[in-house]
Amino acid sequence: MNPYVLMILLSSLGLGTTLTFASSHWLLAWMGLEINTMAILPLMAQQHHPRAVEATTKYFLTQATAAAMILFAATTNAWMTGEWDINNLSHPIASTMTLTALALKVGLAPMHFWMPEVLQGLDLTTGLILSTWQKLAPFALIIQVAPNTNPALLTALGLSSTLIGGWGGLNQTQLRKILAYSSIAHMGWMIIILQYAPQLTLVTLGLYIFMTSTAFLSLKMASATKINSLTATWSKSPILTATTAMALLSLGGLPPLTGFMPKWLILQELAKQDLPATATIMALAALLSLYFYLRLCYAMTLTISPSTANATTPWRTQTTQLTLALALFTTTALGLLPIAPSILALAT
Repeated sequence: MNPYVLMILLSSLGLGTTLTFASSHWLLAWMGLEINTMAILPLMAQQHHPRAVEATTKYFLTQATAAAMILFAATTNAWMTGEWDINNLSHPIASTMTLTALALKVGLAPMHFWMPEVLQGLDLTTGLILSTWQKLAPFALIIQVAPNTNPALLTALGLSSTLIGGWGGLNQTQLRKILAYSSIAHMGWMIIILQYAPQLTLVTLGLYIFMTSTAFLSLKMASATKINSLTATWSKSPILTATTAMALLSLGGLPPLTGFMPKWLILQELAKQDLPATATIMALAALLSLYFYLRLCYAMTLTISPSTANATTPWRTQTTQLTLALALFTTTALGLLPIAPSILALAT
């Protein structure tokens, strides 16, 4: 892609998200979401491959549907109450419709069906943008809309996303689909705690972005898109394989890695709110996700590809890809648990 075109598209992505962040009026927020969607479509379709074009079409249709629902809900609220302000979404029909549309935008269950299919058709770099940056603007609106929404709806979205995100990834062999279900499960953790401690939602979102970026960049560095291709990474780059395995375990929420922090804090808050049944279901759903992360780690570190020689490979050459971003994200994905109190203090 032409670097000037790429710069315009990436600038538009930033502009759309910033516009949604800064707006207090529904029309401006909607405009930011639309700019975001339009900017990523050429990035998704740039491979000129039937799978990429199909993924782009699916993404466009779901995002256009969600944007139309948001506009309809905002207009309904303005008609009923005379208010276009985001924080004054007081009509129950409008608030429920808006939350449903935003859930469709970020891929919360049961509106998640587009997410694995779209991510599977993209390359890992565009998939990284879709899984991280594209979540920010809708989540900013979800956090503002949540206080006026039915708490039962938030709980149902959170529980169903965590369970489906865990179940859906169990029988997958494609890494991008596994990461899509991982994303759905993490979104569930963020939504479940939103009504009780919004600052924990922000902490979880930030750490999820660090950990998911590490996973995508590591797989891109290893040029792996299927579980089978992971078996050959150990002989090519053992250090990358070790850090990738730990990053995946961090996504699964194992101590002493960064990913344990949000799950621990959320379960603690749910117990404080006297919701032991919800906390138990969430903890058990985390085990489902942990299984497919362990499956990836097993393929990477404990199996060897049949065609791999046991001797040191003479073609273990230096990579030409940029490694600074991967190094920074890996560090944050593995080592932030000791400063959990500081992160929580900053969030509150």
